[in-house]
Amino acid sequence: MRSHRTSAAVLTGARGAISVESLHLPEPGEGEVLLRMEACGLCHSDVFVATLEKLPLAPVTLGHEGIGRVEAVGPGVGGWAVGDRAGITFLGTTCGKCEWCAAGRERYCPKQTNFGYTLQGALTDLAIAPAPALVRVPEGLPAEIAAPLCCAGWTAYGALREARLERGQAVALFGFGGLGHLALQIAKRLGLQVSVSDPNEEKREQARQAGAQIDARGADAAIVLTASPAAILQAFRALKRNGTLVLVGLSVANYELPLVDTVLKGITIRGSYLGSRDDMAQVFALAGEGVLRPQVGTHALAEVPDLIERLRRGEISGRAVITF
Repeated sequence: MRSHRTSAAVLTGARGAISVESLHLPEPGEGEVLLRMEACGLCHSDVFVATLEKLPLAPVTLGHEGIGRVEAVGPGVGGWAVGDRAGITFLGTTCGKCEWCAAGRERYCPKQTNFGYTLQGALTDLAIAPAPALVRVPEGLPAEIAAPLCCAGWTAYGALREARLERGQAVALFGFGGLGHLALQIAKRLGLQVSVSDPNEEKREQARQAGAQIDARGADAAIVLTASPAAILQAFRALKRNGTLVLVGLSVANYELPLVDTVLKGITIRGSYLGSRDDMAQVFALAGEGVLRPQVGTHALAEVPDLIERLRRGEISGRAVITF
């Protein structure tokens, strides 16, 4: 069987080094496709995976914001042909049978697989992926713009949906990084009043220039887009009575909230993870209309180890995207 040579950003083991390595890939197997990648964004979830004490798959190629072209299809693949444009997200395969899959909330399937975690990821010249896990990507979107939408844009849109707000209501965003700057754009399109909180003055100024209020109170919903537990308490305090707290950022840390205020003020606390498949299509549509535009900086694959460290330290504004 013919093999393909590729360069990939690999996490060598739990809390191990991240290095760019040369790998061999086989031809795609049953139900799989081979993609030649155009771009892949870097995400805080990549940082999260790199800090875990145990990994389900190691070594593992990181990356789950991938845009590529189908290079070859394996046996049994329908609906995908050579040359088609496809996206890789964090959500891989699901069981298709559980109550969450049946309800269109397959992102909560307990048997799901995930790119860059339990499946090899998209930070690579060539990637093999299960065909059912791929999403359709519009031809008109530049790869470096489309890539961050596969996680950051999708997650921001899904979180605002989980907040269940109506036009004219107020939402407070905590964290103005890769997700926050997209959540602001979506919230404005939805007709919401938006405030932003971030410890970084430069990011606060960027939010202000983009039309957000800074550190407002009395929000109908607060969305925590950072992994900082301290931000969760700040977001809780920003809520009005009967407000909704939506948690998005991933961390292994615990958090504490006042029980009395939660009960007596009727606060709702929700976790939000990605979005529905329909949400993904809506995100691409907003980008196609020019409403949603990620702030990106493009980089080479060799820069990934350094970029991950910068991301860990909160030094990257917008989204860092690897182009191939």
